[in-house]
Amino acid sequence: MSHPLFSPLQLRSVSLPNRIGVSPMCQYSAHHGIASDWHLVHLGSRAQGGAGLVIFEAAAILPEGRISPGDLGLWSDAHIPALDRIVQFIHSQGARAAIQLAHAGRKAGSKIPFATSAPLSPSEGDWQPVAPSALAFSSDYALPLALDQAGINAIIDAFAQAARRALKAGFDAVEIHAAHGYLLHQFLSPLANQRTDSYGGSFQNRARLTLQVVDAVRAVWPAHLPLLIRISATDWVPGGWSVDESVQLAALLKERGIDLVDVSSGGQVPDAKIPAAPGFQVEFAARIRREANIPTAAVGLITDPVHANAIITKGEADLVLLGRELLRDPYWPLHAAAALAEPGSWPPQYLRAAPPHSPARTPITRPENA
Repeated sequence: MSHPLFSPLQLRSVSLPNRIGVSPMCQYSAHHGIASDWHLVHLGSRAQGGAGLVIFEAAAILPEGRISPGDLGLWSDAHIPALDRIVQFIHSQGARAAIQLAHAGRKAGSKIPFATSAPLSPSEGDWQPVAPSALAFSSDYALPLALDQAGINAIIDAFAQAARRALKAGFDAVEIHAAHGYLLHQFLSPLANQRTDSYGGSFQNRARLTLQVVDAVRAVWPAHLPLLIRISATDWVPGGWSVDESVQLAALLKERGIDLVDVSSGGQVPDAKIPAAPGFQVEFAARIRREANIPTAAVGLITDPVHANAIITKGEADLVLLGRELLRDPYWPLHAAAALAEPGSWPPQYLRAAPPHSPARTPITRPENA
């Protein structure tokens, strides 16, 4: 019997072999934005482990949009070869590859978080963060510069240029990062956006930049390839961005060519009280899917194969993204298949360890995207 978790998912011309994806997780291990061998092994092992979609971590569209000096980048053609190498390996394992395009806004310019979240010092190459308004994320962060129209226009163009580079690197999809308190989410939320111009105040104004970025990226991203977006469904703070607004935004995103909404939450303010528990964000993905009539991905402390399968079976989401659980166990999809009595799809090099009658994995032929 085939379980829905292991059924294919079609997004435009791209077919995912199952409904399990790797959530984008910053590794802070790039050098001048260039992916390292760490990224090859980290992302490649999750493809070996059976994930249908591997979403690369946030790649900064501009150097000053990085969270830290260790962030991936796509602001230069110099970033393409290292990413292309990893994408080719992911395809060889039968998985699809996506990359998240991001600008950190007022949360940019911190030290690599392995040590501290303090701002960079001048000797460490600090840069001026920007934001919708001159409001720091917290006392540990630098005061951002409020963007003017020229700065906004440059950011919109940078998203589009990064998408062009993602295509050259062979990605099957791109995901626009509009969650977790980074720049696009900052414009969406009244907690960070106190502008009085056409980018502030009303829902329509606060959503303007996100919609402009989506339009710019969709214009250069091929029509046959899917475009994703990650949002924070709620700030978890009264007066902040809400689930009602997320549903409203998702409907507009569908009209503009977004194919799937990756539904997370929080990140806008440091003191939000988030009731984290297994599947605590699934209800947001389910509501957006139902009311905006758009495919969604559920993410957030999903660790159990039966639970993951139930999310797909009940129509609460179309895709399940795992983060920490895939850090603990890169082969979770193969173990989940065994737990659900699915045959799984194993790398031929590992078939000697597979359950009886498990098929060898078939590589995906690299599509001619460029």
